[in-house]
Amino acid sequence: MSGHDPRLEQLQNWLRTDLRWPFVRVAPASADASFRRYFRIWNADGATRIVMDAPPEKEDIAPYLQVSALLEGCEVHVPRVHASDARLGYVLLEDLGSCSYLSRLHAGGDADALYHDALEVLLRLQLKGREAARKLPPYDGSVLAREMALMPEWFCARHLLLRLEDSERTLIQSTAEFLIAEALAQPTVFVHRDYHSRNLMVLELDNPGVIDFQDALAGPCGYDLASLLKDCYIDWPRARVEGWVSGYRARLIAAGGDGGRDPALFLRWFDLIGLQRHIKVLGIFARLWYRDGKSGYLGDLPRTLDYVRDTARRYPELRAFSSWVETRLAPQLPLANARELAGATS
Repeated sequence: MSGHDPRLEQLQNWLRTDLRWPFVRVAPASADASFRRYFRIWNADGATRIVMDAPPEKEDIAPYLQVSALLEGCEVHVPRVHASDARLGYVLLEDLGSCSYLSRLHAGGDADALYHDALEVLLRLQLKGREAARKLPPYDGSVLAREMALMPEWFCARHLLLRLEDSERTLIQSTAEFLIAEALAQPTVFVHRDYHSRNLMVLELDNPGVIDFQDALAGPCGYDLASLLKDCYIDWPRARVEGWVSGYRARLIAAGGDGGRDPALFLRWFDLIGLQRHIKVLGIFARLWYRDGKSGYLGDLPRTLDYVRDTARRYPELRAFSSWVETRLAPQLPLANARELAGATS
């Protein structure tokens, strides 16, 4: 790696001096949508570890360490923590490899087998995590509202260059209030909050490995299910998704969980919290470009908006919102993406 990188130099000094870990090579492993970075390190015999670099002035590793311990208690395979330093912002972790669910699925992997394993882990998390969820902050109305407020600011105004009328802001607000009420009516469980194909690692044993869980909250039971099956990075036919949802509900009920009074209610939970998530993500993906200079997420906006369109048209309570999305948002997105992606590559 070239260029002066004080954080990386400090990380290597931490490994050598504080941990006395005899590494022989360091290479970037991945980055995420935050300020965190990840490096893979090798020792002389070829064994590897991952080091999280979380600048302490921008990222606090305490939630990561807390949630990691809670998930281990739920028998979820998360990277084992070998060492950490909160003052410096480094964590030495087990290496779960580099094959994510997304890469395996794009390579033609068996989706049913992969999702079977992911849903089994989610079931374990929601049932064994009942006590752990009480130790997490609540996914309450204020958090849900704050997330959805990102969409009009970053996606509508900044990305689509829309000047929203008062009536449009009122419609967005009433839709948010409806979705918040629906979310808070669901059973409360341990919510990973980013349980999707980029954060599930394919493993030969104890599959999948689960990463990027530090923002976990206690919230709606449909949230992680929607994150997984209405993934912003890969999509599946509705009939197949409903089959996975139905199968999950059956296993949840058989194991003593709350699957709602009937399949239609459970599917409603899944759809509507998924809509809340995708409204939020439209704002987040746009913000990642305009604030953080990360253009890679712009290409995922059309799929995310398609989820919003599909769900809104399914529920009569969202008829006005659906019409607004179709007339005001959908036609503008291709133009906005073409404009910004052209600028990003020039």
